[in-house]
Amino acid sequence: MSCLLKLAVHATPGAKRTEAAGAHGGALRVRLGAPPVDGKANAALIAWAAKAFGVTKAQVELLHGAAGRQKVLGVRFDSAAALADAQAQVAAWMAEQGASEVKT
Repeated sequence: MSCLLKLAVHATPGAKRTEAAGAHGGALRVRLGAPPVDGKANAALIAWAAKAFGVTKAQVELLHGAAGRQKVLGVRFDSAAALADAQAQVAAWMAEQGASEVKT
């Protein structure tokens, strides 16, 4: 059984490092240490999400927003427990302002 987390993201490319940075409206703000050129920021976002959630890059998909800051990521998990853990992590990130446990 595959479980899907749809994650609304507000991407901020060109940061010093890639990290979750609290909430932006109803979305998770993610600072990206890559420029918004030739898909580099999108690739950095997918790599960050894969590392942050402990999945492969193949399990992370950009569902919407390839050309803008407002994006929707789809992250596939093998179990409902893994999905619940990911949802708890997102809630923790959204509650924080300016810091993240997963930095690259």
